[in-house]
Amino acid sequence: MPGYIDLRGHQVFSYEWPADGEAVLLLHGGLSQTSHWDENILPAVEDSFHAFGYDRTGHGFTGDRDGSFHFEFQTNEAIQYLEDVVKEPAHLIGYSDGANIALMVAIKRPDLVKSIVSIAANYHHSGIHPLPEFDGTIAQEDRDEYATTSPDAPHTLDEKIRKMSAIWKLEPDISQSDLATIQCPVLVMAGDDDVVRHDHTIDLFERLPLGQLAIVPGTSHGLVKEKPVIVQALIEEFLSDLSYPITRMPIKRSNPQ
Repeated sequence: MPGYIDLRGHQVFSYEWPADGEAVLLLHGGLSQTSHWDENILPAVEDSFHAFGYDRTGHGFTGDRDGSFHFEFQTNEAIQYLEDVVKEPAHLIGYSDGANIALMVAIKRPDLVKSIVSIAANYHHSGIHPLPEFDGTIAQEDRDEYATTSPDAPHTLDEKIRKMSAIWKLEPDISQSDLATIQCPVLVMAGDDDVVRHDHTIDLFERLPLGQLAIVPGTSHGLVKEKPVIVQALIEEFLSDLSYPITRMPIKRSNPQ
């Protein structure tokens, strides 16, 4: 059942779907929360894995703290959650900012990560198409949800969007050499009309020693909700066999490891 846990002195809203199997941690996108996308991912893992998720600090049901939107803070929080709640190495499924965090966790604490499903990641802030500046326009339904969900005051929604928008211009900043140190299998997934540039997605894939690439047709940055059946099938197939791919006509994988 979802509910608050104490994560090293801070109340974090946590989810757990108990099932026999290895641990999987869901990492939601920026300015979002676990409940916005779990139903589109859970069917791929809930029967075969022990799934966890949590609303990062300043997101969803979890209150804000100073510096909480910076990627280093969120990476450390994910490490703390893996250590204190999951308590074993896990498969990480991250979307957008959550995918960036998954990569950063694997770099910083490879002992905690068995594999990564990276959905619409941009490992460097330069890897996305230009985003429109926030003009203060927020749908009323989003304001209503925030008022009933977040423990922070309603007016902080605007402040968080401005804060996150500023951070996205400077972060994340994962070095290419650090990407090359990730030794677990990684499925790199993106939409064919994603806000993340195609060349950036391919570059991420090619720098990962055990990377695999999937571009989902007819989708945008919202591919998880636009083509959930395809996304789930790709996740299921990837997690069902994490061995090094043996293909009929290898080019990049000409020397199986």
